[in-house]
Amino acid sequence: MLAYLRFTACLSAVLAAMHARASEPARPMSTDRPDTTESPYTVPAGMFQIEASFFDYSRDSADGNRLREWSWSEINFKAGLARDVDLQVILSAWNESVLTRRGGSERLSGVSDVTVRLKTNLLGNDEGRSAFGLMPYVTIPSGSGVSADAWQGGLIAPFAFEVNDRVSLGLMAEADLVYDEDTGGHDLEWLHSATVGIALTEPLGMYLELVGIAGEDTNYQGIFNAGLTFAVSDDLVFDAGVRIGLNRPAPDFGVFTGVSFRF
Repeated sequence: MLAYLRFTACLSAVLAAMHARASEPARPMSTDRPDTTESPYTVPAGMFQIEASFFDYSRDSADGNRLREWSWSEINFKAGLARDVDLQVILSAWNESVLTRRGGSERLSGVSDVTVRLKTNLLGNDEGRSAFGLMPYVTIPSGSGVSADAWQGGLIAPFAFEVNDRVSLGLMAEADLVYDEDTGGHDLEWLHSATVGIALTEPLGMYLELVGIAGEDTNYQGIFNAGLTFAVSDDLVFDAGVRIGLNRPAPDFGVFTGVSFRF
């Protein structure tokens, strides 16, 4: 926890220094949460955005084993570096997992590893109905208790299309190098997703999403996600959602809530 607080203090100091940059006219706020499908739109230059989950809970049961996982205060700090580029730093204040077997249970807890991402918009950041971006990332083995104890990374490619003023579509492809504890090496993992966002009223929106995950040594996982967003203002949005596994390899169920704001 002390390491987390020190990191947060250092990051806040860096962001405060960067705020001296002249800001460009702000485009509408676009967030990477709450769905799995990331946004191709970046944070405007000179602005900062925080996307945080208050809590995230998931459970899964298979072969007589039950896994429960909790995450509190996962935060994505974003800074607009240029017109079409933003920097993101993601970490979770506290994570906990409990694996229950017939012979007993195992509990792990601690601070998550830090993930650093650099998003570049290549199309439609400020005009047009479609947008596309690329976002490479690296995960640093800096956590405690729940750390992967290895470097990981990948590339994310999000696409968005505005059907009309009330309906938008999102697609994403992602390739990840994931650490394999059994071999001590890295496995290639693929993720694809499709989401539809619907404006129910001016402040209230919803989304429906399908996610698929495949790996070299893992079975394909199909997941259905759904959630609501509530915009208090143009720069403050609350959200809540659920995840439901569609096949046996996928986690059974998850629920979360969070907030996004910028300044």
